[in-house]
Amino acid sequence: MTDELFAGPQTRVTLHFAVRLMDGTEMDSTFDGEPATFAWGDGSLLPGFEKAILGLRPGDRRSVFIDAESGFGEHNEQNVQHFNRSTFEVEDVEPGMVMNFADAAGAELPGVVTDVDDDWVTVDFNHPLAGRDLTFVVEIIDVQHDVPEQTVRLN
Repeated sequence: MTDELFAGPQTRVTLHFAVRLMDGTEMDSTFDGEPATFAWGDGSLLPGFEKAILGLRPGDRRSVFIDAESGFGEHNEQNVQHFNRSTFEVEDVEPGMVMNFADAAGAELPGVVTDVDDDWVTVDFNHPLAGRDLTFVVEIIDVQHDVPEQTVRLN
């Protein structure tokens, strides 16, 4: 029996990862740089990605298929919005541009311009990888107990 921890609840995991499209195109990777560290369940790693590394130990390496629903979700047509061209302050709005918008709560929300004509600008607020099946390649570097911060009340 070993004292070595495995990735799962109440752990802090340090790992290298790569996210690839099914054609092999690499969309993101830490393998050529610093590894990433996250606390299990803190929301920085999508649930489908967390599920893929559950039970892995330091030194383990795995390549996992992540379907669109378990990754960044399905593409949602309701997240595609059409704006009157006159509402844009910049003149040279072009497809492919990433622009920041404010949501109802005032939070910044990025959108990708997908179409522009004389009257309308179409903006897609879906994650760029929404609707895409992915390959998640991961190598676990370290796993430690994660001690959540305690709230202390003073009377």
